[in-house]
Amino acid sequence: MSTTQTPPQSQLSTALARDRLGVAAVVFFVMSAAAPLTVVAGVVPTGLAVTGLTGISIAFIAMAIVLAIFAVGYVAMARHIANAGAFYAYISQGIGRPFGVGAAWLALLAYNCFQIAAYGGFGAIASPLFKDWFGLDIQWWVLALICWAITAVLGVRDVAVNGKVLATLLVAEIILVVVFSFADIFSPNFNPSTAPVDLGSLVGTGSGALLAMAITGFVGFEQSVVFSEESRDPRRTVPRATYIAIALIAVLYGFASWAMISAAGDDVVTRAGNEGPDLFFNVASDQLGSAAVHLGHALFLTSLIAAMISFHNIISRYTFSLGREGVLPRTFGRTVPGTGAPKNGSLAQSALGLIVIVLYAVMGWDPLVQMFFWGGSAGGIGVLLLITVTSIAVIGYFARHPEGEDVWHRIGAPVLGTILLLVMSYLALTNIATLFGVEPGSGPTWVVPLAFAVVSVAGILWALVLRSSRPDVYQGIGLGARSATSGTTGGFSAALAGDQGVK
Repeated sequence: MSTTQTPPQSQLSTALARDRLGVAAVVFFVMSAAAPLTVVAGVVPTGLAVTGLTGISIAFIAMAIVLAIFAVGYVAMARHIANAGAFYAYISQGIGRPFGVGAAWLALLAYNCFQIAAYGGFGAIASPLFKDWFGLDIQWWVLALICWAITAVLGVRDVAVNGKVLATLLVAEIILVVVFSFADIFSPNFNPSTAPVDLGSLVGTGSGALLAMAITGFVGFEQSVVFSEESRDPRRTVPRATYIAIALIAVLYGFASWAMISAAGDDVVTRAGNEGPDLFFNVASDQLGSAAVHLGHALFLTSLIAAMISFHNIISRYTFSLGREGVLPRTFGRTVPGTGAPKNGSLAQSALGLIVIVLYAVMGWDPLVQMFFWGGSAGGIGVLLLITVTSIAVIGYFARHPEGEDVWHRIGAPVLGTILLLVMSYLALTNIATLFGVEPGSGPTWVVPLAFAVVSVAGILWALVLRSSRPDVYQGIGLGARSATSGTTGGFSAALAGDQGVK
């Protein structure tokens, strides 16, 4: 009797919840990770102050075009592979298992940069607001810990619950960004500026820094594929959600940045340095009044919370994917019965977030620039590198499995996207000093690339160790749920059919 019940129980504990998310819900997750208000009011003004570059609107549009081309092959691959560790699975099956594990470790580092950056941004921005609103002098790290606790609790709940929370916050912040942007246009100081849409800024000095800033606004668009296992009809849901999200992000960010810079005046860079994230709210205050500005600040904080929740979900699912396949300890590949939440992966991310918040508080480091902007910018570079390698993997996968896709989806768009992404990655890495607002050769300019390189190489080496010491685990890398249904090599025979080209 007991033996017949074991397989269903085992499968439940290694499976995410099915058929929970439609197109709208996935778009909410994607856009919440992109965090419209956080980017427009936080990243853009801080980026203006740090880099002095104003061509951000055209950078958003250019990045959207490149990502839309990349997405053609990306979502085509999603029709063949459904895995919560999307980049990891695609690179494993498109280039090779060792590179897939290296990419997975890089993804965990990059997404954790974003997740933890949001804690710093919330604490740094909320602390003065709470003093102004309530007369409470609260340290930034105390407020960050409160958000950390909220995120930790939601991380072990049903993914649909997270989706409802994110939907509510996202709709409110998108409406606010649109209203404030139109208020900028009707402000007495508005003077249409060509600087934000200057095509020349994409090839001039600092172009790589602009593109690196722009990619931070799109991070999360790939999450549509991360949730493919939990989507209803993923063959339709994933492509629609991906393209809708890219288009919405480009239009919203490009328009809002142009309106804010045009209304701020010729001294926008100086103002951004003096006013920081308040710049977005201040330029519209004459038209909307103080009550609207206070509402904007409140939604800015909830935007950061939404980003925390969304990135937490990405990280926990990547950890889940690695644990399910045995690349990380199997305990990370277990989900909560009933909700399907990847509990242990979620708890691991919460533990890391807690450690970093405490470290920054003890060391007295700047939570706004050194945690929020540097962390987000570093994460943006990491994700750009991941997208570039994934684009190469798409070409490799369809070279061996051309069935079911036309030439544009399996060759044309992936090759074109790869070329464009390689150029962007080169520009981002060579302009990293401008992006971080530091001298060439200083700490951040080499620490960030070195950290990504070390983590990636460590992942590759670990995969090679698994190949020799645990071949059953190695053979299941990148197979997702198929590798979780059996703990022995014999269980992989059907899943590996036709996949022998990947080593």
